[in-house]
This record gives sequence, structure tokens and C-alpha cells, in this order.
Amino acid sequence: MAGCYKVQDKIEPQVNYSVQDRYLKQLPAAFPPLTASERREEWGREYMIAQKFSRELDLYRAVTTFKRAEFLLPEGNNERLEEIEYQILLSYYLGKRYEEVIQTFDHSSLYHVNSSFPAYHDLLILMYESYIETGQGEKSNYILRIIQHHYPETAKKLELSTALIEGDLDTLRAEERDDPSKSYLTHLLDSYDAKKKSVSKAQWANALLPGAGYLYVGQRQSAFTSFLLNGLFITAAVYFYSKGNIAAGVITTSFEMGWYFGGIYGGGLAAKYYNERLYERKAYPALNRNKLFPVLMLKYGF
Repeated sequence: MAGCYKVQDKIEPQVNYSVQDRYLKQLPAAFPPLTASERREEWGREYMIAQKFSRELDLYRAVTTFKRAEFLLPEGNNERLEEIEYQILLSYYLGKRYEEVIQTFDHSSLYHVNSSFPAYHDLLILMYESYIETGQGEKSNYILRIIQHHYPETAKKLELSTALIEGDLDTLRAEERDDPSKSYLTHLLDSYDAKKKSVSKAQWANALLPGAGYLYVGQRQSAFTSFLLNGLFITAAVYFYSKGNIAAGVITTSFEMGWYFGGIYGGGLAAKYYNERLYERKAYPALNRNKLFPVLMLKYGF
């Protein structure tokens, strides 16, 4: 009974976006092209090779080659150094290696750049999402305040994006009320509310009839298994008690209690997972069509 507690109704969806090479290829470069003399230098040749790897999303080779270009770059060429460091950062970000994004940023000259940096807008987005993905809320909020100061419209989109990705329904409903023009939020929320399953109802259904909660969320196999196992253990316990075998009856009853109360908790989890998958199917198109994934807010590519 100690293991049977109410499952939280708050959803924790996993809404992800994988960038495609054709999207990157249509984005302009943030930095001036290499000069003829730079292309002849060893670091310049490595840099051009790395750019080709990155445009094809061969990100592991891109990072390695960008780093070779960084090592070969003559000292004092700070503008190209910042450019190469940013390209490394972008490659890690597109590969969803957010820890490496943060580590690279903390040990690079990019830590000190300001709005004069050509890709400053995109750099802030990279760092904001990387801090979000690694659970560093204070740092992500700090970056968001900087974005609000320099790029207020981007900040609004990022706040809405975060609410959509995290399934923050209260924030989304408040945004829908404040801005009725966002019809996609109305459609998403109405559709989700109409089809979601009640966690408490699933738990009560499994409490009244083992397996009914699973059937409520559409898990027929789990429902049949739960009903069968509970029925077998209850039948066995009754049999042992009727034959006077109290010890065997108590042992069988203890097993049955585990299945019974575990099934109540399992029914709640099944409803929660159902709601999360439902929300993901509804939220992804809204995020994609309205370019609300942070990666779709980038202004520049390689």
C-alpha cells in the first residue's frame, strides 16, 4: 500500500527537432568569406574543409577539422579565432551535445563578445537552449534577459517555445488568452483537452477492477495481463484459505497485494504516458510550422 500513491498529472513530454542539411544550406554565413591569401594558408584550407563537413551535418569531422584550423591559426587573428570557436560551438549544438557547447563556450574568447559580434543573436540562442537542456535554470534566465534587452521579439518566441516544448499548459493557456491571434495554441489545447486521459480515473478503474485502468488508456495487452495475474493470485489465495493452509494463503495474498497496488500506480503512469505522447503529436507540428524550435530561429549557418 505504501507504493500506491497518486501519479502527478503534470506531463513531461519529449519534443525534439532534428535539423536537416537543406535548412542549414539556405541560411547565409555570418562571417566574411576567407580572402585568397587566407585560403592558401594551412589553417584556411582546414577551415574550408570543416565548413563542407558541417554543411553535410558530418558534425564529428567538422568539429575535429575546425579545431585543427584553430590550432594552426596564427596568434593575434582574434576575429577569425572567434569565428572558428563559434563554428565549433554551432557544430556541437546541432549535434545536441549541450554539455560540450557549454564547456567550449566557457573556455573560449566568445565568453567576452558583445552585440558587435556578427553571430551574437544566434550565440545567445545556442547558449539559452544549452543551459535549458542541461537544467541550468539560473544561467538560462540570465541569457534570456540579455536576449530581451537586445532582441525582444526573439525573447518572446523563446519563452513560448520553452513552454511548448516543456508542456507548460498553464503558461500556454495564459498566452492563448492574452493573444487570441495565436490560433495554433487554441487548436493544440482544445485538441489535447478533448483526447487526454484522466490519471485519477485510470487509477480508480484499476482499483475497482484490475486491468480496467490499462484498458481505459488503450493498453489491451497490459489490461489482459493485469486481470489474469490478479485473478490467478486471488483464486490461489482463496483456495489455500479454504483448505486451511493459512501460511500459503498469507504468502499468496502478499504477492497479490503487490500486483494489485502496483497495478493502481501503473494505471496512473499509463495515463500520464498516454497524455505525454498525445501532447507530443500535437505540439511538434505547431512548433515546426511556426518556427518555434530554437534552432529554427537561427539567422546564420556555416
